Amino acid sequence: MTAFATTHQKGTVLLLLITVIWGTSFPVLKDTLGSVHPAVLIAVRYSIAAIALLPWLRRVSRQLLRDGALLGAILFAETACALTGLDTISASRSAFIIGLNVIVVPFLGVLMGKQLSRRVLAAAGLAAMGMGAMSWDGGGLSLGDALTLASAVGIAVYIVLLGAIAPRHPSLSLAAVQIWTVVGLGAIWALPEVLHQGLGVSDRIPELVYLGLVVTIGPLWGQAAGQRWVPAHEAALLYTLEPVFATGFSIVLLGEGLNLNGAIGAACILAATVVSRVNHSA
Repeated sequence: MTAFATTHQKGTVLLLLITVIWGTSFPVLKDTLGSVHPAVLIAVRYSIAAIALLPWLRRVSRQLLRDGALLGAILFAETACALTGLDTISASRSAFIIGLNVIVVPFLGVLMGKQLSRRVLAAAGLAAMGMGAMSWDGGGLSLGDALTLASAVGIAVYIVLLGAIAPRHPSLSLAAVQIWTVVGLGAIWALPEVLHQGLGVSDRIPELVYLGLVVTIGPLWGQAAGQRWVPAHEAALLYTLEPVFATGFSIVLLGEGLNLNGAIGAACILAATVVSRVNHSA
């Protein structure tokens, strides 16, 4: 077995594990939002992760600070949109809408001079059909849906920039700068809520520790490391499993389910993400 094959297998397993972790995050976040404000959740969750990553901030270059702060600002914005949206929609619905980020990536490529293929346009059509079907599963598209869709756009921008930035820096150091950036922005957002209501997280410590250490640090490091060994198109195809895992965990942990319209919409969105990502491999 060649060294490439070995590292490729390790990268595939790592990215698959990350996808499973992402899947668990939706029901855990949804449940935690029942008693914790989104701003406080972000500030506490990322503070836990930031403290754990302090050793990797000992040697930070100016370029690393600049690149990490840019990625961190985008990460904060898309996370804030996702959590605010998740506060009003189901975890499984949120996961499928966020999965639309893959449809956005090729459209961002147009800004860099790339052309849209028929397959990408077909995927966009499937995604639109899926959103339409899901809108009937809840009386129309809500503000929560719109915020979650904005998060999907933010994730697409993050993915594009990460592909260019990640090779320049050590994975954990880059993750540390990003997370401390999110902590700073999250603290500013959370301050009015904390002054008014306090933290109010005493009964959610296990969930916050899991979100901070496993869901936050794990994927930030693992995605950057795994995509060094696995081609982008293969990684993208693995990521299509995220909403599937999220729906499964939401059913088990929260008792959520999709009615017929929601299931049709979810199937269309999943098909759109697969079609779009297969196209990326061509």
